[in-house]
Amino acid sequence: MTTAPGTELSRAVLNRWRTRLAKQLVVERDLPWRRTRDPWEVLVAEMMLQQTQVSRVIPAWTRFLESFPTPQTCASAPQSEIVRAWEGLGYHRRAVALHGAAHEVVARFGGELPNNLSDLLSLPGVGPYSARAVLAFAFEDDVAVVDTNVARILSRAVAGEPLGAKRLQEIADALVPQGEGWAHNQAVPRLPAATIMSMGKVVVGFARSSPSQCGDLSATTSF
Repeated sequence: MTTAPGTELSRAVLNRWRTRLAKQLVVERDLPWRRTRDPWEVLVAEMMLQQTQVSRVIPAWTRFLESFPTPQTCASAPQSEIVRAWEGLGYHRRAVALHGAAHEVVARFGGELPNNLSDLLSLPGVGPYSARAVLAFAFEDDVAVVDTNVARILSRAVAGEPLGAKRLQEIADALVPQGEGWAHNQAVPRLPAATIMSMGKVVVGFARSSPSQCGDLSATTSF
């Protein structure tokens, strides 16, 4: 969904959403990967955070990047060394995948992580969530990073039942205020469920009333 400057949605609804996000960010913890826009550092954080507590990731992330600060340094190291550096996080297949991703980045992209979804998804171990996280947190793109909790809440808000991934992503993307993808995705996973549900309903309601601006989103199932 796209919203043209000056529409009801972009002026009123998203302004209220932006205000709510700003308030949420004030109470957020200061985590080290929130202070970087380096795509490699963001990718390492996202892969470490999969099924691992934040308290365990913080020291591991710092140590890992001291040893492997770039895709080049990771790719040039033996796989066993990467796995050893992953100790304490579990799920060592993530370390193997990250090592493979580093090789691909060096071989195909000149050592720089790509800044588009399709290329990121082509990297070993990088799925839709991690790819969008890199786009939002490193490149500050206006894309939504939808975790399981947010997906469940939006599905309840819009349809009362699980939605397909494509439709769910369209709705989530529509909630991202222009130019604020980073702040949006930092705050949304920790917003109260009622807030996310109410904004999801507003977005879909606007889509139905203004289908020319919202494309296929206007066909979302009734809630």
